[in-house]
Amino acid sequence: MTQPTSGTTIDVRTIAPRERHPLIFQTFHGLGDAETMDIVNDHDPRPLYYQMQAEQPGLFTWDYLQTGPDVWRVRITRRAGPASLA
Repeated sequence: MTQPTSGTTIDVRTIAPRERHPLIFQTFHGLGDAETMDIVNDHDPRPLYYQMQAEQPGLFTWDYLQTGPDVWRVRITRRAGPASLA
């Protein structure tokens, strides 16, 4: 099994709302297998999780590192290898 490697941290609290998801997806697409990115937010980024599930099924893992009440941190890891879309 490949060990995840540290990646980028994106603090979306400092980014205009309309720019957040495009930046996150752009960063995700730039990750190699088993690389990670951390998202920092002021609320649970659950809508992002659902969007990623719809657009990138099976290509990532989602791990909460901190769950509020003021700061939420999520680690997204790109899974190694192709996902089955069958």
